Amino acid sequence: MSAKLQVQKLPKFKLIMFALGQLGWSLASWAVSNALSAFFLPPESTGGSLFPVFIFQGTVMGIATVIGLTNMGGRVWDAVTDPLIANLSDKNKSRFGRRRLFLAFAAVPTALFGFLVFFPLMSGATPEGQLVNAVWLIITITCFYWFITMYCTPYNALIAELGHTPAERLGISTAISITWALGFVIGNLIWILTPIAQTGFGLELGPQGYAQAFQIVLAVFCFISAILMLLPVIFISEEKYALSVPSDLGLMASVKSTFSNKHFRWFVASDLPYWVALTFIQQGMLYFFTVLLGLDASFAGTAAIVMFFLSYAFYTPVVILSKKLGKKIVLLTGFVFFGFAFSICFFLGWLPMSSHMQAWLVVVLAALPLAIFGILPNAIIGDIADSHAIRTKQFQGGMFYGARTFMMKMGISLSNLIFPSLLLLGRSTDNPWGVRLAALTAVGFCILGFAAFFMYNEKEVFAILAEEEKITE
Repeated sequence: MSAKLQVQKLPKFKLIMFALGQLGWSLASWAVSNALSAFFLPPESTGGSLFPVFIFQGTVMGIATVIGLTNMGGRVWDAVTDPLIANLSDKNKSRFGRRRLFLAFAAVPTALFGFLVFFPLMSGATPEGQLVNAVWLIITITCFYWFITMYCTPYNALIAELGHTPAERLGISTAISITWALGFVIGNLIWILTPIAQTGFGLELGPQGYAQAFQIVLAVFCFISAILMLLPVIFISEEKYALSVPSDLGLMASVKSTFSNKHFRWFVASDLPYWVALTFIQQGMLYFFTVLLGLDASFAGTAAIVMFFLSYAFYTPVVILSKKLGKKIVLLTGFVFFGFAFSICFFLGWLPMSSHMQAWLVVVLAALPLAIFGILPNAIIGDIADSHAIRTKQFQGGMFYGARTFMMKMGISLSNLIFPSLLLLGRSTDNPWGVRLAALTAVGFCILGFAAFFMYNEKEVFAILAEEEKITE
């Protein structure tokens, strides 16, 4: 590990600049990840539809929706490209930096297409307009996922390369977890800022004016995100701070080597159902609160913001407990709390308390697992990748994070297919059963995630790291 002695520990200022890149892509991807169903398959309350119709709203093949199939297809494409980008960045020998080169090329297009996905070309009042908008959606979402993969996969690989010990990796993971959650918080402000923009810009009342105001706010967010994503490119020198050793493995050999690691297999087996559940809470909160509790969209946005700020209060306890008890037991606890939060969502509207109190109960219960899953998975992947490098002498940080991201996006793809399909069973105050079943489905995925991660052998991973004196007190 002599190469490790030639790199420096990442200074705090540089760490902040790196973490702000995560804020950038979190903000750029917020709408695609969290508002796509609401925009193209809007919830229906007593006040009417939130957005106008842009694409076909009925079923496709009797079980799916246009938005569900499109989003799933985009995510599958996104997942398939992860190993490709990971392998290309692992093998890249550019003097500019094998990861930075990808970040520099992808930052602006990611933000641009994050906006264009929500800019339909025509009114959806006619079948022709709906068809054009659907084709445009497919094109823009495919481009968006290509560029965000080009950014995120090399970015995540830098976690293991900038963090040279488990403690440093945990610190980096904590920092980027904070900025990712901050991006989610800022993104949710769109539900608060949209009606303000609708009034402030003198737009017409109703769904059409609401959609235009939404696009104005989103454009500002995406512009800011592009600037933030460029900060790691400007301030992080891989040559100076990253333990960066190019891999000589081809794509298939690298994938095979990565999945030969049994610790990684159990981790990603648990990660897939977690991302299904997380996507359900991100996309579902608007439906849970507006349909089941009769609250308005702005409250749902406020509740999401409070939930993520509350999760910050758990960051320090999560880090302390992870060091004392181990990451495994803390992550398992996260699955338990997440499943309980979704169980409460199923019963929303039936509990013996006010609608607002029921909503805040969900917020409090979901805050802890969001903190746990925000911090620990990236640190665990760094530990696994480092232990794998010790055993095999192959530095495949990009492929480990790329393969993890592949499974993550497959989970999100599955969620993007299932969630809109469940909504077809009822997403109105008169018939909310699709929304309730979505919450119950998420409980099942939390149970699956718990069972898979229970098999992860954390002690064996740390034994390998300890043998090479990789753990520092």
